[in-house]
Amino acid sequence: MNSIELTQALIRCPSVTPVEGGAIMLLDKLLSEAGFDTRRVDRNGIANLYARFGTQSPVFAFNGHTDVVPVGDVDAWSHDPFGGDIVDGIIYGRGACDMKSGVAAFVSSALEFVKTPFEGSIVVLITGDEEGAGVDGTRALLDDVSARNEQIDHCIVGEPTCPNEMGEMIKIGRRGSLTAYLTAKGKQGHVAYPDRAQNPITRMIALLSALQNWKLDDGYTDFQPSNLEIVSVDVGNAANNVIPAEIKAMLNIRYNPSHTAKSLQMEINAMAKAHGVDVRYQASGDAFLTEQGDFTAMIADAVHAETGRMPIMSTTGGTSDARFVKDHCQVVECGLVGATMHGVDEQVKVEHIEQLTNIYSRILGQYFADK
Repeated sequence: MNSIELTQALIRCPSVTPVEGGAIMLLDKLLSEAGFDTRRVDRNGIANLYARFGTQSPVFAFNGHTDVVPVGDVDAWSHDPFGGDIVDGIIYGRGACDMKSGVAAFVSSALEFVKTPFEGSIVVLITGDEEGAGVDGTRALLDDVSARNEQIDHCIVGEPTCPNEMGEMIKIGRRGSLTAYLTAKGKQGHVAYPDRAQNPITRMIALLSALQNWKLDDGYTDFQPSNLEIVSVDVGNAANNVIPAEIKAMLNIRYNPSHTAKSLQMEINAMAKAHGVDVRYQASGDAFLTEQGDFTAMIADAVHAETGRMPIMSTTGGTSDARFVKDHCQVVECGLVGATMHGVDEQVKVEHIEQLTNIYSRILGQYFADK
């Protein structure tokens, strides 16, 4: 099964988070039959797969996910979202670019590479929880790696990294993400008698104004400035003559290495306390940066050799499971064009999957040749 056929087979597995859908079972079978030692590292109903070929150092890892977001309106699709149809050199389906094709590319390159003797080990980490909470996916796999005192030296996450053209960008870092949930409580009453009530909206507006005017930083080396966005304000009041008893708001901060989740929480806590607002948090992972050097250059050279483009080394975009991998080893994201991810008629060019498979094969060959 080549990377194109494997992409189609994975798309045909309806693995909408947190459903496994048969995708991880398929990969487990392929890898184990090729001589990889595999083990399931499921946690709290999330399916995860660890596979390793070899027992020596160095250890090179690939990380990716087989879970996908819901398809939305099925009738809006021109092709079966779980069909994996190929039309005019394009594969259609949910997960076509994010990121079943990336998984297919690195699994196929690894399966081919291990047919020839080499010194070292290849590890494949596959989760079914990247599009969900992310608590029991790659984190569970890495917790298991730590518990067994195993080591990973370098890792590629196969997320789509190119905005428009194949080979134009790889990700050497990501900003952190922190969500704050704000609640202000008051006393409900009639708007004609404000002395008998306490309006919590006033305090919330004052806090949100202070947060909106908070200049986080001017940027950081290789990173854009951090930004805070208020994403929800909710009173739930349908009456025009009632002062509500409660107001809720939500904000998200995407931050560079100038901050940590802990440092941001301390600042927000002080402001929230001053305005009489309660706050709780969800931290998705701190910012990280893989310093440019031999590892990043090797990946860039492989991309250039296959696509003719020297990729930009970027830290833009949202978060990925690289935020967990970075605590174990150097990590870079290198993948396909992500223009249609999460959209209707998600798609990927067959040619791009073949290029990515070749890129990963070049990286493996160069990595173990250098060791």
